[in-house]
Parts: sequence; structure tokens; C-alpha cells
Amino acid sequence: MLWKQAAADHSRFNILLHACSNEQGTTVQARLTESFRRYGLPDRMTMDNGAPWGSDAEHPFTPLTVWLLRLGVGVSHSRPYHPQTQGKDERFHRTLGIELLHGRQFRDVRHCQKHFDCFRDLYNLERPHEALGLATPASRYQPSARPLPERLPPIEYAPEDVVRKAQAKGELFYRGHVFRIAKALRGYPVALRPTAEEGHLAVYFCQHKITEIDLHHPYE
Repeated sequence: MLWKQAAADHSRFNILLHACSNEQGTTVQARLTESFRRYGLPDRMTMDNGAPWGSDAEHPFTPLTVWLLRLGVGVSHSRPYHPQTQGKDERFHRTLGIELLHGRQFRDVRHCQKHFDCFRDLYNLERPHEALGLATPASRYQPSARPLPERLPPIEYAPEDVVRKAQAKGELFYRGHVFRIAKALRGYPVALRPTAEEGHLAVYFCQHKITEIDLHHPYE
């Protein structure tokens, strides 16, 4: 049984706790869309590594995280094999395991979700949280003031930006050379901007800096 969980950092408020039959990007996106409609858009999300989030050098982004970037949500990943970089999230999972999952069997996803909903209400509304001075997460949480747009905003860059389109393998061409960016960005325009370091250009997707390229070391 897989589940997707999201929490607000400052308040420990659990925004999303959903039982899923798979961990595909479309499934996770649908659940996030429901939560964003209800609670608004976060400024940034920190996530673990692997599907459907991306992380490694070949796949730093996925269609799911590209969607988040287009919504104006920053994306960052925890260090591989260092779960302590998401300590609050790991602590939530530990609590969930001890108080709900340990030794329990669920008939199906719907049965699991029923128990998740009860646990989430208890966790957010009733259970005192030591890190909050024994206050409840709901007493500290406020929804985001950024609503979810029903249509993705257009991708626009400044007139002085150098704009290139990511190609089929996520590469871009500049000054006769090829630079690898991310496969998930294929078909999207990205902006190149100078940096303080000579020969380096920052690569932006929407308003997010996603990487830098070294003009002295192209891919080929």
C-alpha cells in the first residue's frame, strides 16, 4: 500500500495523506491538485529522490516537477541516502507507522483511506505536538494566499534573455555546442542568463534557476 503525504513545514500541519494504488506522476499530480485547490500553492516543496519526483544527474526533473515549476512552486530534493534532511517528514512517517500502520491490515485502498482520514484529523486537530509547545498543528497553520490557477500560466522571459528550446533528449544548442539540461524539459523554452563567473550561464525555466552551463565544457 503506497501513500502520499505533504505537510506544512512551520506548523507541522498535514495537508495531504492519501492512499494510492501506485506512485505514478499522474496519480500524485491529481492528489496535489486537490490539495492546492483547497489550501493554495506553497512557495517550495522538498521531496525525496526517485519516481515520480526525479533527482539524479540524468533525471533532475520529471513531468511532475516540471508542472510544479510552471505553477511557481520551487522544487528541491533531499540528499540521497540522508533521510535526516527531511527530519520532520520522517518523524511524521514514524508516528503514522507506530500509531496506525504497525500490525494492521487493510482490505483495500478505500479501507486504508478511511483510517488515514481519521488519523489525519487526530494529528492535525487534537494531538498536541511537542515541537509546537504542545499546540496542535491546526492552531498554527494558515492556508497559502496563492490560489491554484485553473490554467498553467504562459512561459515568458525578459527581452534580454537568450531563449533556447530544450530538444528531444533535454539538450539545448548554443554557439554551436550541445548542453544537457533535463529530459523532462524537452520541448520547453528555457532562458540563458550571464553569471558572475566568466564562461558560465544560468539556465532558467519559468522563474526558477535550474542549473548552470559551462561554455568551456559542452556535452559534445
